[in-house]
Amino acid sequence: MKKVIVSGANGFVGSAVVKELTEHGIEVLALAHKAHSENLPQSSLVTCYSFDIANAAELAEKIPDRDCDTFFHFAWTGSAGSARADVGLQLDNAKWTADCLRAAKALGCSRFVGAGSIMETETWRAVWQPENKPGLGYIYGSGKLAAHTMCKSVAADIGIELVWAMITNAYGAGEKSPRMVNTTIRKCIRGEAPQFTAGTQNYDFVYIDDVARAFRLIGENGRPFCEYLIGSGEAKPLKEFLLEMKAAIAPELDFIFGDIPFTGVNQPLADFDCTKTETDTGFKAAVSFGEGCRRTRDWIKREEE
Repeated sequence: MKKVIVSGANGFVGSAVVKELTEHGIEVLALAHKAHSENLPQSSLVTCYSFDIANAAELAEKIPDRDCDTFFHFAWTGSAGSARADVGLQLDNAKWTADCLRAAKALGCSRFVGAGSIMETETWRAVWQPENKPGLGYIYGSGKLAAHTMCKSVAADIGIELVWAMITNAYGAGEKSPRMVNTTIRKCIRGEAPQFTAGTQNYDFVYIDDVARAFRLIGENGRPFCEYLIGSGEAKPLKEFLLEMKAAIAPELDFIFGDIPFTGVNQPLADFDCTKTETDTGFKAAVSFGEGCRRTRDWIKREEE
């Protein structure tokens, strides 16, 4: 890769990927909402464009460049909080992703790297498990799954390489969303005892720096029309991760398990297997969960000073 386009470039994952790419000498056209660039590296390799994902079909008219080789797509509205349950919004996200794919082709890109989620496989299991009543969070997962399916068909039709990366659970310095790791670390900083489900469901977490490196390697080495899971490679029951967090940043606090009901499905450990990603791309996570929690805690404290 020499020159790429990154949508959602100012977001948590997108900005980390831009940083990773520029550190390896790759030029980036950064597409960000209203051209926000506070999270982007100050580099001559970065050119920022104002971007509205709802108008993705107009991208080819706004960007004059036709020498980019890869399009990384991270823009997604409503990836956290109550918006995950907005049916119309999540369906729009799937359509807008397909619009970005077509725009990538029009811009001369030969490859499109989509940011999927482990929620895709969890959603499939939740929907097809007899008598299960999936929670509203699976509407977000359904949107990601629909985007994946649509893009694979569209990419085959228009002649562009689709590579689909599925993130387990990214966390780390720079995240401001209300997702579990981020909110739990903030509670620990305040000295609050966090409450959880029994924590018996299988889970995986991967630190943001590892996520960014994974996307670069997937963009460079991933095989067309293949899926690649981005995880730590050490999936295990959620409680074990949380006890690792407690030991790393809050050994004095009580972590309370079992007070919150679990309404999802427990995915088998096989769903978290990252062997294909390592074999095809060379990616292997380097940051342990405990170390990642310490880095995240330290970043939050600096931000709140």
